[in-house]
Amino acid sequence: MASSNTFSFFSLVHFISENFSLIIVAIIIYGAGYFTGSLWTENAMLKSGKTLATTAAATAPTATAPTETGPTKEQLTAMPAVSAADHVRGDLLTAKVVMVEYSDFECPFCGKFHPTMTALKQEFGDDVAWVYRHFPLSFHPFAQKAAEASECVTKQKGNDGFWAYADYVFGENEKQGKISDEVIQAGAQAAGVDLTAFNSCLDSGEMADLVKSQADAGIGAGVSATPGTIVVTKDGPQEIVLGAYPIDDVRATIQSYL
Repeated sequence: MASSNTFSFFSLVHFISENFSLIIVAIIIYGAGYFTGSLWTENAMLKSGKTLATTAAATAPTATAPTETGPTKEQLTAMPAVSAADHVRGDLLTAKVVMVEYSDFECPFCGKFHPTMTALKQEFGDDVAWVYRHFPLSFHPFAQKAAEASECVTKQKGNDGFWAYADYVFGENEKQGKISDEVIQAGAQAAGVDLTAFNSCLDSGEMADLVKSQADAGIGAGVSATPGTIVVTKDGPQEIVLGAYPIDDVRATIQSYL
């Protein structure tokens, strides 16, 4: 029995040694096929309109898939309070409703939701403020980098620079269905940064912890997909809108709290 097991073991080693290159190629092809399939599925769902959000369940083990009931009130109230340190469009002092969006620059549904929120902010004026927080999904290859880049823009150009960058990148996301290094660089240019200082910041990774802390806080508040927008009033967080709902639906949600 021992000699048979030894023979089998050495036969296996010999087989792996003789076919190592083929095994590696097979693994690479399988991985590429899985990744491509994931992106194809996401794009197909976007075109068909069968889903409104990109789930984080596959990328963040502590996140849960969206449910009909959504997060509990306790989860929602765990969301860090909005402050002047946030990326804000509007006036937090006068706003009756604050829409806190946890988002991903590469998420196609976030690309659809950005013009919706832009239009509603203009429509409601001072009654509504819009806050952007990071929730990059790991299967979007440029999401983390784009998020860190936005903070490097903010470091130079402040809140206005952030929104100029965000408008550009989401605009390209909507047009192209994707983003890239070129889009990130062009977004920084659109915000008017010094590119040498910007790239030094981006290459250093100094903004990675900030991005992660926002995403972790989003998970703690019950965000499980992007875009995930928490509706906040003077009484605190009220509900979450998970997905890129049509403008009429989002408008109705806002109006219900005014």
